[in-house]
Amino acid sequence: MTSIVVVRVRSGIRMSANEAFALKVLHLDVPNSCAIVDDNAEKRGMIAKVAGLLTWGPISDETLALVRKVKKDAKATHFRLNPPRKGYSHKGAKLPFAKGGALGDRGVKINDLIKRMVE
Repeated sequence: MTSIVVVRVRSGIRMSANEAFALKVLHLDVPNSCAIVDDNAEKRGMIAKVAGLLTWGPISDETLALVRKVKKDAKATHFRLNPPRKGYSHKGAKLPFAKGGALGDRGVKINDLIKRMVE
């Protein structure tokens, strides 16, 4: 089973109780936190519920090893990261990634974002 990494980009001002619960289950309590989750229908449903606050994509083994090395925890599945160097994108954190923003599915480009947040 493949794993995906989910990064919380925005805060949760005026979110519903269902959205707050989904973020709690995903261990995304604060902005710039990330969680490594299994790619299954249940997790995809939770991600879809709060997609306006998150960005995600499949994580490579190299990036996962880098995060665990820097954070000094070989078994953890959720981390607090620094804000990314040079920001999320030139159009900000309110637009989808497909339109030049920071939200939504990034595909393999999520690995570049994670590396900028770890270093």
